[in-house]
Amino acid sequence: MEKINLMALRHSAFYSPYLMTFAGPFLKEQGLDPFYKVATAGCGVDESILNDSCHVAQSAVATRFAGLEAGEDSNIVHFAQINARDGFYLAGREQDTTFNWQKLKGKKILVDHFFQPYAMLNYALYKNGMSMSDFEVIDAGSVDQIEQAFRNGEADYLHMQGPYPQQLEAEGLASVVASVGEQVGDVAFSSLCADKNWLTSDMARAFLRAYQKSMDYVIEAPAEEIAVREIEAGLFPDTDPAVLSATIQTYKRLGCWQSDTIITPQAIETLQNVFLKSGHISKRYDYNQLVASIKNVD
Repeated sequence: MEKINLMALRHSAFYSPYLMTFAGPFLKEQGLDPFYKVATAGCGVDESILNDSCHVAQSAVATRFAGLEAGEDSNIVHFAQINARDGFYLAGREQDTTFNWQKLKGKKILVDHFFQPYAMLNYALYKNGMSMSDFEVIDAGSVDQIEQAFRNGEADYLHMQGPYPQQLEAEGLASVVASVGEQVGDVAFSSLCADKNWLTSDMARAFLRAYQKSMDYVIEAPAEEIAVREIEAGLFPDTDPAVLSATIQTYKRLGCWQSDTIITPQAIETLQNVFLKSGHISKRYDYNQLVASIKNVD
């Protein structure tokens, strides 16, 4: 088998269609032996792709904005969608079946400050007549630090990706009250990227076949089955299987995963609406500056 090196900018059940390429049989069926790692401060996605230590990575189209704003070109291209919606949630300390976004006014909220989740939350607030200035924003640091800060009682709400809010909910420490993804709608949230020259290779074609099968499997299979496979693969050793299953089911319900993995012009349009609103970009960019024109192969 030929070794294929995979990387993730972040590790989460949100990226199950990507994770299942190797947690399931799909890559091995294509003659590829996968090695997976998560990016760190000293070993990032872009560097790893450019130095040939990574073939494919989970990232986001929005990571191209900084380079485009600086007038820089890149050999790294985004070629397939993972998630068509934001996968972050707001969770409070009490169950609230009548939650509305105005209830956040004057509260303390632990907000994930990574650039894309932060921009998406800002846009969701805007769509609900709110802004970050309406409450106290707390930056606790990493996702683990955000979770711990909430456990320590440091805020009224937290803003996190699954399965963290669901795990806290299962422990009776929080209750999920809102989905950022529902407010933003379809958007180019997370995607797969690679060196544009690699995309012409036989390995790339084999990967794309595996990825399409994995995406279709994740859409069609029961959440419980997907969770068991991911846990058996050692991907979420500290997560309760029932919580992982519930998290996957919420993403299915939200419509994050779509069989057509092409990143659409409309999804890019919404993405640019979000980042124009946040001030991260000064103008709109052409679709072809952000996305590689490539289709899954048979």
